[in-house]
Amino acid sequence: MSSRFEELDWQPTPLGDLTLRRRTEPAVGVEVYEVKLGDEFLMSSLFTVAEEDLATLGLAAAARQELDVLVGGLGLGYTAVTALRDPRVRSLTVIDALPAVLDWHRRRLLPVSAALMDDDRTELVVDDFFARMRREPPTGAPRYDAILVDIDHSPRHRLHPSHADLYTADGLRSLARHLKQDGVFALWSDDPPEPEFTAVLAEVWTHTAGHLVAFDNPLTGGVSTNSVYVAW
Repeated sequence: MSSRFEELDWQPTPLGDLTLRRRTEPAVGVEVYEVKLGDEFLMSSLFTVAEEDLATLGLAAAARQELDVLVGGLGLGYTAVTALRDPRVRSLTVIDALPAVLDWHRRRLLPVSAALMDDDRTELVVDDFFARMRREPPTGAPRYDAILVDIDHSPRHRLHPSHADLYTADGLRSLARHLKQDGVFALWSDDPPEPEFTAVLAEVWTHTAGHLVAFDNPLTGGVSTNSVYVAW
């Protein structure tokens, strides 16, 4: 630990070294949790607006009064705990390929871990989300009212080449088999909404939207953006 950084966990993974660290951000004087994969910054607790909006916007499109929700990619947990705040959610399944990420929350290392782990509706599963979406759901397997995904940087900028097929019409049709008939798919992206990907979504779903999410960036003194796609 240095005067500014504390490494809370480090794990080698097939995608690179995964690091969870905590530091104080001098620009705002708050404690910040960050995740790095190799040399890439994956996420920061300083910027969670779009991750929360992934759940808010996705579930807003869901019509049922009781919702079974699947989250692909746990990360710092903000999408999952935002989903749990919707009183309609009766079950929340979170899939992550990296056991270390699930373990962080089981060990209560992150600010929202207790809210996530102490809620009986939560189930954490170690699995390859992309591989699961390719497979035909087994007989009797649950279908979901909403699938919320935050794994890759964007449909164009992926953490691994094997993820590419999800962002095609055929890949999304495979994912849709895991949804109920009126289910919702929502996706976080670091890039602005791309008309090309919105067109791909429209091949599978009747309604599509690409939301630009703006938030204050205390590091730059300006405004940054992410995006959330919703299809239903």
